[in-house]
Amino acid sequence: MIPINPAARANVHLIDHPLVQHKLTLMRKKEASTNSFRRLLGELSSLMAYEVCRGMAVQDVEIETPLEVMNGKQIDGKKLVFVSILRAGNGILDGVLSVVPGARVGHIGLYRDPATLQAVEYYFKMPKNMEERDIVIVDPMLATGNSAVAAVTRLKACHPKSIKFLCLLTCPEGINALHQAHPDVAVFTAAIDRELNDHGYILPGLGDAGDRIFGTQ
Repeated sequence: MIPINPAARANVHLIDHPLVQHKLTLMRKKEASTNSFRRLLGELSSLMAYEVCRGMAVQDVEIETPLEVMNGKQIDGKKLVFVSILRAGNGILDGVLSVVPGARVGHIGLYRDPATLQAVEYYFKMPKNMEERDIVIVDPMLATGNSAVAAVTRLKACHPKSIKFLCLLTCPEGINALHQAHPDVAVFTAAIDRELNDHGYILPGLGDAGDRIFGTQ
């Protein structure tokens, strides 16, 4: 098993809340139906969104309660962009948008070349004024790290204020690869699994997330 670079591990936020771990275990089961897998992914994504948004900036706003005027705290969800790595990242969007419904959404299409396992871009669409926004990239798996590195590299050209990466599962290889290329990008995940197999799949993992979300196994 490949060890995790200590500096890279320090940049990983493991979301070990009991509800997150419970739902992830149910999703891992090979007998989980497409319907239950998709539902659990939405529920788990919303729980994880609370953690990835924990450091979001807030501003004071004056409001009036039924009893008096007061100053409250409010985030500007419109300054946040969830960027889905197609196609599997779309399975996470409903969950995170249920927590921050005002967030914008971007899409980046990447597929993994079966021979080289390298990421190849085929689509890119982002909101305007990206330099004013914080980005959270969403993808169920951080496996080889090739897609994540390519996505971050592409998005940095838009000069956003910050970039974070949210995934269900990762492994030492993916953590090390992303940190080596982009040490400033924090990773939020529900589990760090053992290793990759020869085909670039996470072990023990949960299979191909895209196939399980969309029922294309």
